[in-house]
Amino acid sequence: MSATVVSLSEFRANRRQNDETVAASVAVEQTEGVIESDAAPASEFCFWRGASGDRYVHHIYSLLECPELPASNYVLIGRDDNGRRKVLHVGRTTNIAASLNLAEIRLRGAKLGANEVHVHLLAESDGQRRLIDMDLHTGLFAVADSQTRSA
Repeated sequence: MSATVVSLSEFRANRRQNDETVAASVAVEQTEGVIESDAAPASEFCFWRGASGDRYVHHIYSLLECPELPASNYVLIGRDDNGRRKVLHVGRTTNIAASLNLAEIRLRGAKLGANEVHVHLLAESDGQRRLIDMDLHTGLFAVADSQTRSA
C-alpha cells in the first residue's frame, strides 16, 4: 500500500486557476432566450444561471454524440451557423435506465430542432434535480416570456 502527500495550498491554487480558466473561456451572457457565447463551439463546459442567481455547470455534447445519461439535468440547445445558442427545452432525466434517458432526450431534441445537449450531473438527489429544473426553466425562459408579452 502506498500513500501520496498532497499539498493543500498547491491543490487550492491549481483548482482556483482551473476554475478561472474555465469561467473565462466559457463566459455566457443570457439575453432574450438567445445566448451569446465567447466560447468556441467545441467548448466542453457552459454555465447556465437560474432565476435564483445560482450558476450550474453543464457539459456540452452534440445531440448525436451525447452518451447514455444517469440521473441528471439537461438543456436542449439550437445553435445556429453564427454560434448563437437558443434554449429550446430545460428538463431532467426520469428513468433508471441511462439508455432510456438518452432515447427520450434525442427524441425531444430532434422534434425541437436541437443540435446540442448541455448536461448537469452534480445534483445529489431527485429533489435537487427538480429544484434545478425549476430554477433553470424559470431563469432561462422568464426573459423570453416577458418580452413576448410586452410585444
